[in-house]
Amino acid sequence: MNRNLRLFGLRLLIVLVTCVLWELSSGTLFNPFFISSPTEVWGNFWGWLSSGALLLHAGITATEAFTGFLLGSLAGIVVGISLARAPLLAEVLDPFIMAFYSLPKVALAPLFILWFGIGMEMKLILVATTVFFLVFINTFTGVRQVEKELISILSLMGAGERHILSKVVIPSAVTWVFAGLRISVPYALIGAIVGEMMASNRGLGYLLADSAGQFNTGGVFAALGAIVILAFILNYVVSIVEKLAMPWQSSSELREVAV
Repeated sequence: MNRNLRLFGLRLLIVLVTCVLWELSSGTLFNPFFISSPTEVWGNFWGWLSSGALLLHAGITATEAFTGFLLGSLAGIVVGISLARAPLLAEVLDPFIMAFYSLPKVALAPLFILWFGIGMEMKLILVATTVFFLVFINTFTGVRQVEKELISILSLMGAGERHILSKVVIPSAVTWVFAGLRISVPYALIGAIVGEMMASNRGLGYLLADSAGQFNTGGVFAALGAIVILAFILNYVVSIVEKLAMPWQSSSELREVAV
């Protein structure tokens, strides 16, 4: 507990010192038009919060990011496990998978706008596509890393594919899966924000683009702060699910801290 309090205090100190230096340098060392100031940023943030606009736009972005994240993650896990258990098919599809994986998913946004319009569906598909490949690659790699001896032993004992998956493959690959999920969280937000900036009049991406269009630097920083808070919440949700899915990892971490 003391260690956690000390860490919190040090982090809070860094934030306070940064804000003080930022406030003092705005208008003295730097042009406030370009860097704004903490008071101006807070003014924009509080104005949106008190009017209800921030919660409205943040709720829309959170819905897009979270729903797209779930869809992309589920698809990535299922396809990753299926292909890893079908080596010949994986080898045939490998160049096509790597080609799509290497393509910046943001570049698909204009095409998705033409196909699906400018509604929420387009953002969901963009987020799901972005998340899918990250989770898929990690899941595929994790399943391929499972010890072949364990699978062979179960097969010799007469275990079917369902038992092999549930008893060996999935428990062994779950660490890789959650690594992919953690990596995917910021990319889910990137997909939602980019989609909103390109074609939307709602969401945090819209607030960001609208503030930039009005040369409101304080509004830009306030929108960025709201995006950071939302990213923190999504990361926290993933970490909670990870602890529930892998309780043994939490126990080992506690033992390491105690030592």
